[in-house]
Amino acid sequence: MGRRPHPRNARGQRDAGARPRLYGRHAVLAALANPHRQFRKLFATPDALSALGPLPRRLAVQSGDAADLARLVPADAPHQGLVLEVEPLEGAFLEDLLASPDPARPLVVLDQVTDPMNVGAIIRSATAFGAAGLITQDRHAPSESGALARAAAGALETLPWVRVVNLARALEQVADAGFWRIGLDGSAAATLAQALPTGPVALVLGAEGEGMRQNTRAHLDMLARLPIRDAVESLNVSTAAAIALYATATRPMGPS
Repeated sequence: MGRRPHPRNARGQRDAGARPRLYGRHAVLAALANPHRQFRKLFATPDALSALGPLPRRLAVQSGDAADLARLVPADAPHQGLVLEVEPLEGAFLEDLLASPDPARPLVVLDQVTDPMNVGAIIRSATAFGAAGLITQDRHAPSESGALARAAAGALETLPWVRVVNLARALEQVADAGFWRIGLDGSAAATLAQALPTGPVALVLGAEGEGMRQNTRAHLDMLARLPIRDAVESLNVSTAAAIALYATATRPMGPS
């Protein structure tokens, strides 16, 4: 089921400014299929429009050539003949995300990961491996954008995304709900496989280079590393997230 659009004055609403413009076939089709999305206008080339099939009622459509659409998105953005102007989606509520912990559905927590391509890729992997949702700090995470949506390949429309003011406090609530909080750190003594429990898990990742902040580390149950070779200092955060999610999804499951 799709995520809902922002209601006015709802908790977690981002500063609207310009409305997001989603581009690329996967991102646009997923948004059009989300019954909770609010659309403003679809810009499309005639060929891309003819391949779409039935469109939602009252959706304004403007036809143009590829060069026209290119002026609506960042330079060199691969719009594939489709640009959809939308309202931002509503952020999920942390209480709802923590209401029914499921060992098979981890949480992903990002500490100041700001690159929209990385966050979009993490959303895609989180959805692929059955994560329950994403938690980020409100002020140090990217806004919804075309680049993020395209990297998420449609998963932005379905994965619950909680934006919180205080990440440390949110991690306390995560622990109170029964999740084991594991932070990924290349210098940790234990590997992720050794650290993973059989119960609910929250995987915590920090920004590339800087890593997790000290206050975030202070609210973890354990640090763990991925067993990469010394020839590579570290992995891109979205790659590390995908590997961690796979390891979590394939761990032996037994009594908690």
